[in-house]
Amino acid sequence: MPGILIIAHTPLASALRDCAAHVYASCPIGLEAIDVPADASPGAMLAQAKLALERVARDGAALVLVDAAGATPCNLAQRLAAAPGTSAVRVVSGVNLPMLLRTVCYQKEPLDALVTRALDGGQRGITELNLDGVPEAPRC
Repeated sequence: MPGILIIAHTPLASALRDCAAHVYASCPIGLEAIDVPADASPGAMLAQAKLALERVARDGAALVLVDAAGATPCNLAQRLAAAPGTSAVRVVSGVNLPMLLRTVCYQKEPLDALVTRALDGGQRGITELNLDGVPEAPRC
């Protein structure tokens, strides 16, 4: 089962992990989050990310979800995935809650399928809602 590592600007990674734990009533297995503060040392963050990746990728595979392509968390993830001796690691940018929930829900699938699920979940979570069926507020 691939592990899941979220790397994002502070406090997004932890907030997403906490939301997933709220939805699934516990912290999902093999899910970790790394928040990257604005003043973080890239070297220190990379070392922290390597340790987290080793923990989540116990079965040899991991999906790393980052918030914004080209930003520091994404650069860390790409360096992490490209490091020599790294197991199967894929990086997906644009993490949002629907993407994360979909990923956790299908975490037992192989890594390639999990990447497809993440992309699909993230895209489906972005939509304009129809306001015709808005539920009424509860009456007390």
